Amino acid sequence: MAERERRHVRVAVIGSGFGGLGAAVRLRRQGITDFVILERAGAVGGTWRDNSYPGCACDVPSHLYSFSFAPNPEWPRNFSGQPHIRAYLERVADTFGLRPHLRLNSEVRSLRWDAEALHWEVETAGGPLTADVVVSATGPLSDPKTPDIPGLDTFPGKVSHSARWDHDYDLRGKRVAMIGTGASAIQIVPAIQPDVERLTLFQRTPPWVLPRADRKISAAEKWLHTKLPATRAARRGLLWGIRELQVSAFTKRPNELGLLEFLARNHMKKAVKDPALRAALTPDYRIGCKRILLSNTYYPALAQPNVDLVAAGLKEVRGSTLVGTDGSEVEADAIVFGTGFHVTDMPIAQRVTGAHGTTLAEEWKDGMEALRGTSAAGFPNFLTLIGPNTGLGNSSMILMIEAQLNYLADFMRQLDVLGGKIALDARPSAVQDWNRRIQQRMTRTVWNVGGCDSWYLDANGRNTTVWPGTTGEFKKVTRQVDLAEYEVLRPPSGRPADRSAGTHTEVAA
Repeated sequence: MAERERRHVRVAVIGSGFGGLGAAVRLRRQGITDFVILERAGAVGGTWRDNSYPGCACDVPSHLYSFSFAPNPEWPRNFSGQPHIRAYLERVADTFGLRPHLRLNSEVRSLRWDAEALHWEVETAGGPLTADVVVSATGPLSDPKTPDIPGLDTFPGKVSHSARWDHDYDLRGKRVAMIGTGASAIQIVPAIQPDVERLTLFQRTPPWVLPRADRKISAAEKWLHTKLPATRAARRGLLWGIRELQVSAFTKRPNELGLLEFLARNHMKKAVKDPALRAALTPDYRIGCKRILLSNTYYPALAQPNVDLVAAGLKEVRGSTLVGTDGSEVEADAIVFGTGFHVTDMPIAQRVTGAHGTTLAEEWKDGMEALRGTSAAGFPNFLTLIGPNTGLGNSSMILMIEAQLNYLADFMRQLDVLGGKIALDARPSAVQDWNRRIQQRMTRTVWNVGGCDSWYLDANGRNTTVWPGTTGEFKKVTRQVDLAEYEVLRPPSGRPADRSAGTHTEVAA
């Protein structure tokens, strides 16, 4: 299709989960309506659409795991399940008039920066377009990661990943192997254990599991939060404040987390009476090094007579026989992988080609890094939500997303103030300085010194995922764009603004 036939938009948002819908709402509040939301699936919801496995729920309290600008006084439980969170996101799309901007079944196949026109060329399954600004909100928990297990293709039964659950396949009466012990697995295990004939859990590393303070939210509470919004705000503020106070133990004084380990061991002891099983389920690393999990049903399920624990990873598959790294053999009818996602090697990075003709994946081959978790050098007018070092170990990611939405809003304001056809490209020195400071702070965090190997670390052993501070601090550093950290790209004077070569303009601090 010729360039002139491509539709042009001010902003293209990729993804319709919390990040994408939040960006769309923020753009509308800025008075920007010339944007599209490119969604690869047939409905909104992001990870809360894709993850629909039995028992799927959030481990952050409901009133904190929602937008501040779209409170929900009707949350049914302290910790809401997947159906309620997905329904919430559908309501956000309706309430804020986002449906006309949605382009469903429009997976982004490639993005390429046009240095002459100063815009992004976007190829999607629904057709091509161009955009002045691209907001990538694909999220780190969007593309399932399945290990390369020798012989897996010989398995005659059902193979699935927790994020691609097949609801048409009935596990009742089956011999099921669960691979992994992360956040998904500890929800799936107790949900399917009563129905399967035999459940075998392959555990490479045991997680720390704390009690889940879950309960139904009463009708009186819902009424109060509806009629008196201040009570709802107070509840959210309390939940936020408690978690902010915990941050220093994770980031500066990991030895203070010993009390949590005591609580976790006691929690296990109440449900698991077998000393040998308790020993196999007890981690040998500092709590918090891996994601802390919450469950009241995981340990009781593991103690049931139809559940076996293989305290080793899955080594190979020989037909219907699964072989562990410890040599143990198990027969299975179905395999469920709860092995996480491509977090430090996000697939979208392979599809984005920047100003220097290299992909974002190539630029990040030695580790992800972006200015304030948002802007990568050499990728003008390209902003990533939940980018490098924006993850959390103990609080709500919605807080981090909203902080980045503030940054997005000011980014758009700066483009308007500077005027004309323009782009902002993060200076390499600014990105390097930001990343150096982040990595320096990371050296004493529990994620780096806690003695574990987690998905927070990339292939080089660097922590490129977690934010080493409070959410309040992150909100402060993303409150506004510092133009001194960017190069301003303009078309040369006397040339057509949409086809001229971009040039760098220095902007004083």
